[in-house]
Amino acid sequence: MESLKRIGKSPTAVIGLILLILVIGMALSAPYLFPRDPLSLAGRPLQWPFANSRFWLGTDTTGRDIAAQIFHGARVSLLIGLVATALAITIGIVVGAVAGYYGGVVDDVLMRVTEAFQTLPNFLLLLVLVAVFGTDIKTVTIAIGLVSWPASARLTRAEFLSLRSREFVQACRTLGMRDIQIIFREILPNALPPVIVYASVIMAVAILLESSLAFLSLSDPNVPSWGNLIGTGRSVLRTQWYVSAIPGGAILLTVLAVSLVGQGLNDALNPRLKSR
Repeated sequence: MESLKRIGKSPTAVIGLILLILVIGMALSAPYLFPRDPLSLAGRPLQWPFANSRFWLGTDTTGRDIAAQIFHGARVSLLIGLVATALAITIGIVVGAVAGYYGGVVDDVLMRVTEAFQTLPNFLLLLVLVAVFGTDIKTVTIAIGLVSWPASARLTRAEFLSLRSREFVQACRTLGMRDIQIIFREILPNALPPVIVYASVIMAVAILLESSLAFLSLSDPNVPSWGNLIGTGRSVLRTQWYVSAIPGGAILLTVLAVSLVGQGLNDALNPRLKSR
């Protein structure tokens, strides 16, 4: 309850929640406001926003409704962000927890693997995975999760290193609890707050990574992605700039919302801030 009160008192968290609720509302209302396939041809190409009452935000270079793509694209972006984040956090927690709890050779091996993943930039490694395994939306989502876990692993490891020698852990060992029970039932709940906060960063980056791939025509062209829409508008950027600007604004809004919520969670869950 105290954490919820702190979130409620944080202007950044409140603004972030309002923006995030707006994006979620777009995603939930998309099938009702735009029941047709958002990628189907709807009218004359390159109609400006509000020039036609049927198309609130105009049409793109092929005559598809931009508003329909924006609303349905919110579903795609949020789903990619959530699934990729869940995958990255799960891998990071398992690797970091095992490394931090056991230490020694296990820690050295797992951290060398983590550093190997961090040697290449996320986007470059993502390009390699997509080039090898394909560009369908499931593959892209899994690939984003696979390149995003190292930071959460290092964060989890740091928390476990500070907690594994605490009195409650020693008591669990004395009682004969198995290592897996100590790791996931006793230590992990105490190590989760900073990892949960960092999850907002992973989600924001995941949305940007998918949009970047789509902009380069390396994501699934059969889904109404904001990045795909931006890529479509590249050829008419000087004259019909709205085709790229509108989905760009949607991406900015979503990433800002997730980042602000993450900042609010940090304010609520950071023990040093609580003590002030």
